[in-house]
Amino acid sequence: MQEKVAIFVDVQNVYYTCRQALGGNFDYNAFWAEVADGREVVAAYAYAIDRGDEKQRQFQNILRAIGFDVKLKPFIQRADGSAKGDWDVGITIDMLESAAIADTLVLVSGDGDFAILADKLRQNYNKRVQVYGAPALTAKALMDAASDFIAIDQNLLL
Repeated sequence: MQEKVAIFVDVQNVYYTCRQALGGNFDYNAFWAEVADGREVVAAYAYAIDRGDEKQRQFQNILRAIGFDVKLKPFIQRADGSAKGDWDVGITIDMLESAAIADTLVLVSGDGDFAILADKLRQNYNKRVQVYGAPALTAKALMDAASDFIAIDQNLLL
């Protein structure tokens, strides 16, 4: 029986961590090929912030063509100049719901807030949790909570 995998990509997190730590852009095609190899993808989500510009729309269409369901949240500029737009709660809900249909859950993010989620999925749901991240900018707690931590390296950069 083929292993069922669900994929969750924190687009903003991977964009900034790859640029900052690795000096490049994440290669979604290479990533998909690696994760889907010999496995059935039962769900794939890319979580992004919608700033409404054309270049972003083109990027989102590329993600859809690869096979991702792109989930968008509006970019919110606060009165004090700070910005809001993270998907932590949405990703958490989708991962918990996908535990019913997937053997392995793959998260692309370095955000330590997801360590509790990875622990819960492994311990309470008996799921394998693979985390892809830029090692220098991935929280140690998340690396420790994952079944497998896969370092994003040159093979996964454009």
